[in-house]
Amino acid sequence: MAGLTLVIGNMNYSSWSMRPWVLMKQLGIDFDTKKLRFHTREWDAEIERWSPSRLVPVLWRGDQAVWDTLAIAEALHEWHPDKGVWPRDPTARAFARSASAEMHSGFRDLRSSMPVNIRAAHPGKGMSPAVQANIDRIEALWGEARKRFGAGGPFLFGAFCAADAMYAPVVTRFKTYGVKVGGETQRYCDAVLAAPGVRAWIDEALKEKEFVAEDEPYASAPAG
Repeated sequence: MAGLTLVIGNMNYSSWSMRPWVLMKQLGIDFDTKKLRFHTREWDAEIERWSPSRLVPVLWRGDQAVWDTLAIAEALHEWHPDKGVWPRDPTARAFARSASAEMHSGFRDLRSSMPVNIRAAHPGKGMSPAVQANIDRIEALWGEARKRFGAGGPFLFGAFCAADAMYAPVVTRFKTYGVKVGGETQRYCDAVLAAPGVRAWIDEALKEKEFVAEDEPYASAPAG
C-alpha cells in the first residue's frame, strides 16, 4: 500500500484537521503530515495542489486524494479493516456513524460561538441558550453511547474509534471555555484528553504561535 499523507491546517485552530490526525495517531496507522497554515503565502501557493476542495483535511494515498473528514474515516476503514476505525458490532457501528454524522452537520451554535482554540482559556465565553442546548444534546448522546456500548473501555464504544475522533475537538472546547458538564461526561473528556493521539495533537498545537483573527473572537491580536 502506498504511504499516506494528511494535509492539515493550524493545529491550534483546525478542528476538522484534528479529527483524522488523532484517529490515525491513536490507532497506529502510519502517515506523514503536510501542514498548510491559514492565511499565509504558503497556503495560497499550495492549497490548490493539495486539496481538490481548497479545504483541509485531505488524505493522500499515492496519487489518490480523499477529502472531507467522514470520507477519510470511511477510506481508512476500508484500507485498514483490522484497526477498529469503526466498532465491529453492526449495531454499535451504526450508532457511531450516526453520532459522527450528527457532529459533522450539527451543533452549529456551539461551533460558531466556541471555536476550537487549544492554547486559550476563555471560561464562560460564548455561552447562550442555543449553545447550552447543543451541549445538552452532546452529553445525552455520549451518555447513551457509553451506556449501550462503552463497557469495554473509557471511550464512547469502549475502544477509541472514529466517533471519539469526531468529538475530540468538542472535548477541547469544553476545556477552553470552562463548560460545566456532568460527572460521566467529565470522565469521558478526561479519557479523551489523556489518549496518546489526542495528547500528541495538543502538544503540537501548543507550540504554534500564529494568531488567526477569525478564530479568536475573545482575544486581541498579540503585540508585535
